[in-house]
Amino acid sequence: MTLPSASTLWASLPVPALLIDGTGRAVELNPAAELFLNVSEKSLRGQPLFDRLAIDAPLEEVFQRVRENQATLFINDVDVGTGERAPVICNIQVAPVADSDEQVLLLISPREFAERLGRRHGGTSAARSAVGMAEMLAHEIKNPLAGIAGAAQLLSMNLGAEDIELADLIVAETRRIVKLLEQVEQFGNVRPPDRKAVNIHDVLDRARKSALLGFASHMTILEDYDPSLPSTYGDADQLLQVVLNLLKNAAEASGGSPGTIRLHTFYDHSLRLRRVDGRGTALPLQIEIIDDGPGIPPGIAEAIFDPFVSGRENGTGLGLALVSKIISDHGGWVSAESVPGRTVFRLSLPVAPKSEESD
Repeated sequence: MTLPSASTLWASLPVPALLIDGTGRAVELNPAAELFLNVSEKSLRGQPLFDRLAIDAPLEEVFQRVRENQATLFINDVDVGTGERAPVICNIQVAPVADSDEQVLLLISPREFAERLGRRHGGTSAARSAVGMAEMLAHEIKNPLAGIAGAAQLLSMNLGAEDIELADLIVAETRRIVKLLEQVEQFGNVRPPDRKAVNIHDVLDRARKSALLGFASHMTILEDYDPSLPSTYGDADQLLQVVLNLLKNAAEASGGSPGTIRLHTFYDHSLRLRRVDGRGTALPLQIEIIDDGPGIPPGIAEAIFDPFVSGRENGTGLGLALVSKIISDHGGWVSAESVPGRTVFRLSLPVAPKSEESD
């Protein structure tokens, strides 16, 4: 098996990517960036980025925050222009570079790219965009990783003790990445919901008991239910997965310290979701998962339902994206409000049709 080089993977990225040094100069850009900027890598390399690129965002400040915190930042709906054409609305991602305190990676995702992926899968949400990315990349990346792990295992058979440790590290890290990619593929393969009348309190009770026996054993989970709430119209197993994901987030936010999670249900006659086609859909059933943890980091608060956005070290950023996708597939809505000491995730769902209730 011939393994792709780092340069091959860099060239294969489907979105414009630029490597920026500590002085704001372009170190390297991929072919997608050359096409987007209409410049050659040779002509831009070593040049101040902002001499050739106009971005309506405080990128110098963003670069500095990324370097200091060694954490990725996202900026959505930014005008990006080159001076030779009208600005394009893009989503910007700035990430730290391993083993470098100065360099950062700038990814530019034109909205038209994300919207093409969304249309391909029946919607334009960020969660659906990740489905397309998973289908395009996950399988292709897993194959060379398997080859790398196999090669490292073969090499370790003829290495000394110190080098064997390094080979084992290669194997362990490639397996970790493969596991992450499998989660990405699983995210992309969520089946359509098998919708029936579902008592949401039964779902919440199942999730609460499961959480208390496992990841939330250090938490107190309170019930604050409206007993008159009618059934919703959904897939009980998928809704259970949604609540478990939200409970797990709340439990992990406490950092292992005791805390309190409140499950609150109520009816809101006024809440309606207006669809793209102009129709309004009533979503009167409200489920809130409320915790007293430190809150969502401000830097990611507006992007927490986007794939690969996580406020935890080594987090995959797929849990809330999956929540968003499942609730969207149910015709519902999910939102979040957070301040230190109080974070609320609200699920808004439709009522089951009377025919389903009678069945």
